[in-house]
Amino acid sequence: MKNILLTLLLAGLTMVGPLAIDTYLPSFPAIAATFSASPMAIQQTLSLFLFTFAFMMLFYGTLSDSFGRRPVILWSLVLYVLASLGGALAGSFGFLLGARILQGLASGAGSVIGRAIVQDRFDGVAAQKMLGNIMMVFGLAPAIAPVLGGWMQVTFGWRSIFWFLTGFGLLMWVSVWRWLPESLPQDKRHPLHLGAIARNYWMVLKHRQFLLLSVALGAAFGGFALYIGSAAYFIMEILKLPETAFAWLFIPLISGHVLGASVSGKLAHRLAPPKLIGLSYALMAVAAALNVAYNWFFAATVPWAVLPLFLFSFSLALAMPPLTLAGMNLFPQHSGLAASMQSFLQMMLFALVSGLVAPLLFGSALYLAFGLAACLVVSYASYRGATHGQHGPAHDQGQGAGVTS
Repeated sequence: MKNILLTLLLAGLTMVGPLAIDTYLPSFPAIAATFSASPMAIQQTLSLFLFTFAFMMLFYGTLSDSFGRRPVILWSLVLYVLASLGGALAGSFGFLLGARILQGLASGAGSVIGRAIVQDRFDGVAAQKMLGNIMMVFGLAPAIAPVLGGWMQVTFGWRSIFWFLTGFGLLMWVSVWRWLPESLPQDKRHPLHLGAIARNYWMVLKHRQFLLLSVALGAAFGGFALYIGSAAYFIMEILKLPETAFAWLFIPLISGHVLGASVSGKLAHRLAPPKLIGLSYALMAVAAALNVAYNWFFAATVPWAVLPLFLFSFSLALAMPPLTLAGMNLFPQHSGLAASMQSFLQMMLFALVSGLVAPLLFGSALYLAFGLAACLVVSYASYRGATHGQHGPAHDQGQGAGVTS
């Protein structure tokens, strides 16, 4: 029962960022009309959110290593609630952009510190299974969020979405205060010395295998980011669907993610991580090939245009827990810092793809399909670089959590 509650709490904290991303996507045209802003300007409310989201991920793990997990999460949720309230009351585009930047700064604590809490309390296969369960529950939010956002946009207008995010932030603050115990004892905390922190970051960043594993996961997730960043245009311009039809994109993406995370947790006891990761890449390659082939020969329509995305998302979710743990287990004494750096690298790739690459591919389903395939190639090349020359489990902590070639 305690593990179920912990799973729900950590999944809820991980949802904070994705909800702030996905719920307001159907409102892009309405926000643009309210402030007489261009589509590219509105895209920056997403891009700057993602960049600040990624930037703060560098610090949340380290702060939690020094001050404990609970206080950092609680203070980040306070800032998140204030930023969401600012978005709801924004009287100008500049004010809204500022609120989104603050939201980005506050949104990453749950996902970073959640990984560290799992690392604090579980080892090896148990940690992989817990991460898989968290990802499975967390995956429901991005599937529901754009559908809910479309309904709120049509019924109440775009400001109601920011009121909803304010309420969710308050709910999570109360839940953490009431039910999430501290998982890092005082004697295991590290003093907050900036010089030592900088050296530790450099230690992690210069670790070739850690860096390549993080890029492998981040680049694969970049294919996911490509369609999230293009969601408004993919649904309304390419598929010619209304703003209430975002479920056509997000339900396949997220249901594939939830199902893949569930299967990954079940396979944790049966398949060694390298075999599970290899299976994941093979299935992602099939999905990317089907996506390119379909859009090469046919005009994009539902459901055929989104079925390869379901398979890609499912396959990616198989590899996420073992790849995540493979990187973090390289630094077992600095799990919070490693989680921060891992999340930062992945979210920077997410932000670059959704903010800079996606706008170049908005106009064509085929271009988006090629972009997805390119992300997969970069991911696999990085994974092979990380595992090249290994002949046994790497830093598996005795539980098969490492990677091999």
